[in-house]
Amino acid sequence: MAAKSFLSDMLQRIANAGPFLSSKAAMTPDHLIPLCKELVGDKGEASGLKNALKILEIYEAASEEERHSFFVKVAEEFGVDHDALAKAVAQWEPGDHAAARELYFAAEPKSQELIRRLNRVPGSTARLVAMRADLLNYVKAEPELKSLDHDFQHLFSAWFNRGFLEIERIDWSTSAEILEKIIAYEAVHRIHGWDDLRQRVADPDRRLFAFFHPAMPTDPLIFVEVALTREIPKSIASILEQEREHIEPGAANAAIFYSISNCQVGLRGISFGNFLIKQVVAELQKEFPALHTFVTLSPVPGFRRWVKSAIENEDPLLKPEERAVLEQLGDDELPADDFVQRLAARYLVNARSKKGTAYDPVANFHLGNGALLHKVHANADHSERGRSISWGVMVNYLYDENKIEEHHQAYATDSTVAASSEVKSLANAKVKLAPVAAAKAATPPKAETA
Repeated sequence: MAAKSFLSDMLQRIANAGPFLSSKAAMTPDHLIPLCKELVGDKGEASGLKNALKILEIYEAASEEERHSFFVKVAEEFGVDHDALAKAVAQWEPGDHAAARELYFAAEPKSQELIRRLNRVPGSTARLVAMRADLLNYVKAEPELKSLDHDFQHLFSAWFNRGFLEIERIDWSTSAEILEKIIAYEAVHRIHGWDDLRQRVADPDRRLFAFFHPAMPTDPLIFVEVALTREIPKSIASILEQEREHIEPGAANAAIFYSISNCQVGLRGISFGNFLIKQVVAELQKEFPALHTFVTLSPVPGFRRWVKSAIENEDPLLKPEERAVLEQLGDDELPADDFVQRLAARYLVNARSKKGTAYDPVANFHLGNGALLHKVHANADHSERGRSISWGVMVNYLYDENKIEEHHQAYATDSTVAASSEVKSLANAKVKLAPVAAAKAATPPKAETA
């Protein structure tokens, strides 16, 4: 209610500001930085809204080169006021809480205030998210823009915290506008049109939940697709194919989280997934009190990338004889199931990123949330994407409500991977090399899944 009151009050003040908001003064990207400086120094609310709207409109009409130039100039000209910071440092003494706060505010770059003031225009939150998505195209190659990206991420972390997020179940009665976005945003298993979507959101044994933000009410931030099943699946085809077995949802023994898609590139680094999974578990238990098995069927997106790196760098996790076998594989060939299953288990349990966390990003996400690496399945995803990232390997991560906190703490403390005895045995087993020389092609699926 507080958020709605705030928005209503803002809209009322904008309505009272006058007709200038529809003004289309001829301006070019050369005006962006002067307008930004005027906006940051402006104390008038009406004129500030007018300038903020002009900045957004000019930016959105600018070319890619002009947008890039804008980011560079903002990073250069809207940094920290070093004179004010030096003065605050000189006035601070240990134990002086007021001076410490002044020091904190003096250390804040002007770019953060610029972003805040741009966000005062109705509908500007989504436009700023899109602006950061543009910025991310340049950050990796230009380290000098990282500080500006940190400003966006810092503010978005506050604006999109869990208290503002609203969970909604997406079904066949949801607006066509949102359903079309679900099709477009699906990032794990492509949705092949409206019939495929209907199966995922309208079948009684399927659920789809999404997080929304009040400032972006028709644009999901993240969504998860759930299958209610009698047993834990070994392949994605058993979930996605049209000829699959349908069950009454009350007869389900397990809830399978088979696709989690982040929708907004501009919110990269803002974590929603852990909150969404916990909320969906609560929603499902409310609907089905006897349901206690919650497990994923997840891709392994870092597997083949790691294998390539391990071959090139002679990683000791990959034995020389295994390296020789893998180097002989053609692009369209798959290793034998036994070989790839054991190698994948070893990778998931032992491979580490530079930060010491699990190398695989999906593994890192679920292990960080307190899940258990439950099972590894070979030949589980026949799609082109599944073969290209992991030779078709998929994984079950089990969310055991009695062990989640224990597993989360162990992983957060020293990156301990919680794994079942079956997975540990696979990871430690000697890989059988004999069948691998005649690597096999993928078995065609009954129905196309991508």
